[in-house]
Amino acid sequence: MTLGQGSTVDLVRRRLGLAGQRDSARHRNEAHGHHRDVSGGWLRPAVFGAMDGLVTNVSLIAGVGGAGVHSQAIIVTGLAGLAAGAFSMATGEYVSVSSQNELIAAEVTKEKHELEHHPEAERRELAAVFRRQGVDADLADQVARQVSTRPEEALRLHVREELGVDHHELPSPYVAAGASLVTFAIGALIPLLPYLLGFSSLLAALVLAGVAAFVGGGLVSRITNRPFWFGALRQLLLAAVAAGLTYSIGLGAGAAFGTKIV
Repeated sequence: MTLGQGSTVDLVRRRLGLAGQRDSARHRNEAHGHHRDVSGGWLRPAVFGAMDGLVTNVSLIAGVGGAGVHSQAIIVTGLAGLAAGAFSMATGEYVSVSSQNELIAAEVTKEKHELEHHPEAERRELAAVFRRQGVDADLADQVARQVSTRPEEALRLHVREELGVDHHELPSPYVAAGASLVTFAIGALIPLLPYLLGFSSLLAALVLAGVAAFVGGGLVSRITNRPFWFGALRQLLLAAVAAGLTYSIGLGAGAAFGTKIV
């Protein structure tokens, strides 16, 4: 192979994401240094946890507040909702991410077996992948042969093409669980603050939660490069609907059973 051919093969490998992990990361950073990590590590569970905690607890507080219970009962209910929701979210995220990673690991093992026992068929499959991405047939076969001499690199490409993931960059279940637990607790604490500070006012709790939903929704929109007002109004509307429904249920329960439910 001449120097020119080698350079062409290396260029194709880099453009198809087949360079070594360090080289691949370096080229991605050089070309797209401004991009954020969207692989699903901590951002998704953190955002979901915060919004879920806020909406869940403001709805819970609105429901028991609508029933006319004492403020101490609202505090106990809110703290119980905070703890239960935070640990439930953390457990769910841990199990979900762990199960997903275990499924991917099983598929990687299956693909590794195929590469070890049917290398020629897998090489042809690899060449076909390159051709679908616009590489000339001869060059695609040449690159596939070169990549196939590096089993881990070939495995990484097959997994990425067939499963849509990089099995070296899977999200951590511990990070996802921790992010969910902490952010849910923070979100759930917001509507409780007026009661914890001595203001026995359901209206204050609802207003504070509304402001938090508005700001939080707007910030999420900014992260995703959408208009601030779009996410802010959307989140405020959803929180208001949830709190309004539970408040109505609380009113009905209070009227049916009396305000001294506790």
